[in-house]
Amino acid sequence: MKARSLPVPIPLLLAVGIAAISFSGIFVRLSDAPVSVMAMYRLLLTNIILLPFMLKFRPAIRRASFRDWTLTGLSGICLGVHYLLWMNSLRLTSVASSTVILSLQPIIVLIGAFWLFKERTTGKAIAGMSVAIGGTLLIGWGDLQVAGDALTGDLLSLAGTFAIALHMLFGQLVLRRMPAMLYSFTAFASAALVIAVYNVAFGFSFGGYSGQNWLIFALLAFVPTVFGQLLFNWLLRYVSATNVSMSVLGEPAGASLLAFWLLGERITGMQMAAGAIILLGVWYFLKHNKTTEAAAKPQQAAIAGSSNG
Repeated sequence: MKARSLPVPIPLLLAVGIAAISFSGIFVRLSDAPVSVMAMYRLLLTNIILLPFMLKFRPAIRRASFRDWTLTGLSGICLGVHYLLWMNSLRLTSVASSTVILSLQPIIVLIGAFWLFKERTTGKAIAGMSVAIGGTLLIGWGDLQVAGDALTGDLLSLAGTFAIALHMLFGQLVLRRMPAMLYSFTAFASAALVIAVYNVAFGFSFGGYSGQNWLIFALLAFVPTVFGQLLFNWLLRYVSATNVSMSVLGEPAGASLLAFWLLGERITGMQMAAGAIILLGVWYFLKHNKTTEAAAKPQQAAIAGSSNG
């Protein structure tokens, strides 16, 4: 099956994923649990949701090579490290600064995809990427700091950005041979283990949280993870990691709108303009990036030979 034969257009699926992950910040704001605990239960509860579907992947589990399992485990470790580095960066630097640094993710993925998969793109696509990243710069322009604790926080955010970029590149590599749901289940388990070790090391409790917190944990699993991260992982079978990482740049705009509607947070004219610029840049990139079908073809060739694809 080729990407263009999907019953739902890929841009619509990317839009659904962006909307889903945009709820993440809203749910975090509504909980008073440690953010690392939220991240751990978000992944663990997602795997509980996925567990009944794992039986159908028994043939794929037997077929997967040691290399596939290793790369999937590394992908999950990178995801867990990203959560920890990025969350800790927010204790030292501003949300705006961290958001701007995180917007470098597509550039890192683009370079990695060229190195690993020999993917190339067009000048128009790069222009669209530049426009979108410029929009994130507008969001954090007045809040960037380069000294003291803020510098440490910015460096943590940058390291976390490299980690999530590696997670996506590992995913594109493994999903040439492994079903998306099996890959996601294994990667999420690895990420949850990394975060659990962190929670034990720093003395964060695994229990004693209110019913509202457990509801938030479940919502984090169901909305931004199942309909966001899991959907993006599945789409890596059909589009390049660069396209997916570019789409994620739409999250700040979506999160700002949701915060306005649900939490009553104020949106400035600059934020509205920046959000429009980000979405315009993402749209222009996706329209003109020519790596999509090139990346999908070798993946589809591998998937076509799998009855569990």
